[in-house]
Amino acid sequence: MPLIKIDLIKGREKEEIKQILDISYEVMLETFNAPKGDRYQIVNQHEDYEMEILDTGLGVERTKDIIVFTIITRPRTQQQKQQFYNEVVNKLHDDIGIRIEDIMFSVVENTDEDWSFFNGEAQFLNGEL
Repeated sequence: MPLIKIDLIKGREKEEIKQILDISYEVMLETFNAPKGDRYQIVNQHEDYEMEILDTGLGVERTKDIIVFTIITRPRTQQQKQQFYNEVVNKLHDDIGIRIEDIMFSVVENTDEDWSFFNGEAQFLNGEL
């Protein structure tokens, strides 16, 4: 936990998707102080006409390489969130060449009671985690 959902337009190579997953996981471990093995990531690939990600009037032009990260997690500090955004953007740009303007984030906060990992039980609440 956190759960990271990654939406992108179809057409990327398998290796590039794996790099996106690895980078976001490694940065998440570091910035959110999550334990190793706490890896929950889902990639959703869309046709180009299925994603309309505009700039909210900020003057940014998006390309077909747009990536939208939705991070579902317990509350994090403002500093942790900003560090996560910055480090993911920089590593994706430096390692893969993705434009920093084509990377968007949304953090959705929840609490321990909002997680069940298996058996229909709330492992954070019953003491297993």
